[in-house]
Amino acid sequence: MKIALVAQNASPLHPRAGSGPDRDDIGLSELTRKLAGQGHQVTVYTQKNLPDLPEQAELHEGVRVKHIDAGSVASEPDDADLLERVPAFSGPLRSHLESDRPDIVHALRWTSGLAALAAARDLGIPVVQEFNSLCVTERRAAARLRDESSAVKADGASAARIRLEPAIGRSATAVVATNSAEVSGLASLGVQRSAIRVVPWGVDTDLFTPEGPVAKRNDRPRLLATADLTERKPLEALLRALTRVPGAELLIVGGPAEADLADNDNYVKLAKFAAKLGVADRVIFTGAVGYAALPPLLRSADLVISTCQYEPSGTSSLQAMACGTPVIAPPVGGHMDAVVDGTTGIIVPPDRPAVLAQRIRQLLAHPMLIEAYGVAAADRVRSRYSWDRIAGETLAVYDRVMAQAA
Repeated sequence: MKIALVAQNASPLHPRAGSGPDRDDIGLSELTRKLAGQGHQVTVYTQKNLPDLPEQAELHEGVRVKHIDAGSVASEPDDADLLERVPAFSGPLRSHLESDRPDIVHALRWTSGLAALAAARDLGIPVVQEFNSLCVTERRAAARLRDESSAVKADGASAARIRLEPAIGRSATAVVATNSAEVSGLASLGVQRSAIRVVPWGVDTDLFTPEGPVAKRNDRPRLLATADLTERKPLEALLRALTRVPGAELLIVGGPAEADLADNDNYVKLAKFAAKLGVADRVIFTGAVGYAALPPLLRSADLVISTCQYEPSGTSSLQAMACGTPVIAPPVGGHMDAVVDGTTGIIVPPDRPAVLAQRIRQLLAHPMLIEAYGVAAADRVRSRYSWDRIAGETLAVYDRVMAQAA
């Protein structure tokens, strides 16, 4: 099978780690490698965002990357940049699809979907769309974080996205949802449920494993959160919970590099808040941590606490589970599929520090239970979220779509 994977925002040759198909170039690399490993030819079409990128390069055996020059663009383009470049991107993309016709087109993210649908129009090539994240759901989560009862004001790109995502979903031959909750969101946009298939984003189960080096730690129980420091409200709730878990330490992984933390406004405010609560001596801000350095840190923790109020893929929780570390997470996005409450971790309502602290204390008081959760968590990720399985499920979507088209 010849597969055209359209990922306008991706940087496969200079991978960036993230939490979903929109910015996790490492995951994109793994998915395409597994697809090619099953004998399929994959071409990734992405936007040229650095001047020295070649027109074409080999990512893996059987996987090519073609960079489309759509004009000057930022190295880290936002939605507005990408949307503006869709016409300039889709024109050359159509030429590629005509000259090197694929059996199927798979678009990652909404602007890629716009470009793919425009390029494939009248060519008779099925288009599979994967949003990973819906704008209407993101805005609800943002409103909760801001304590606003009304919707967050949309900028130009967000307004366009809200208008266009339903049209993209209805126009695609099939839509891949990253988690089961997204199915309802897509249906509310008018996408036929029969056209939707759930295929989660995967985890590198060769790197994220229970076995391997463990980061240095002391005798304190260790809690760990991987978090964007801009989402201060859920992190403040976690710090409040820490006041009720005496003796435990908390590692907060994320934000700018450690050397740049002192100049970061969010870090300064969180550090002051921790000091105000009297837990500053038990909170460690690591700053940004490289992808390969994450597993030793995750293995060193007794529990990983997710503070994400909206994480479609649940990648950070899955990585922890793959390392054999149980997760406590809110009932949102990919967490609802990934974390089996009472088996691989605990689901706790957001912004309930007293309840969160109680669950943490209960688990820390029963090390055997933590160990059992960790074993079950690692087994669940290996069996459900390995890239081998995700590639197989993705191919099943392609086969179904192509059979319908035939």
